[in-house]
Amino acid sequence: MNVVTASDLKAKGVSAVEAGLLEDEEVIISVRGRNTYVVMDLHKYAKFREYELEIALLEARADIEAGRYFDSSVNDHMQHISEEL
Repeated sequence: MNVVTASDLKAKGVSAVEAGLLEDEEVIISVRGRNTYVVMDLHKYAKFREYELEIALLEARADIEAGRYFDSSVNDHMQHISEEL
């Protein structure tokens, strides 16, 4: 995975990231020697978000199948939350 330092980014701008994306799907931006950010193509980011939402849906379905949910009104739910605080 390509790494672009913050100083390279400051000096070269977006072209430093674009050059890295030509070689790999992600570019890491390093700040003060620490890998801090990941930059990727917008299409790939959208796919990651789609996968993330799919996983959340699978987890919610598993919770429902296992009975780990409450069936209540909004008022009852708010009362339950208030009591926990």
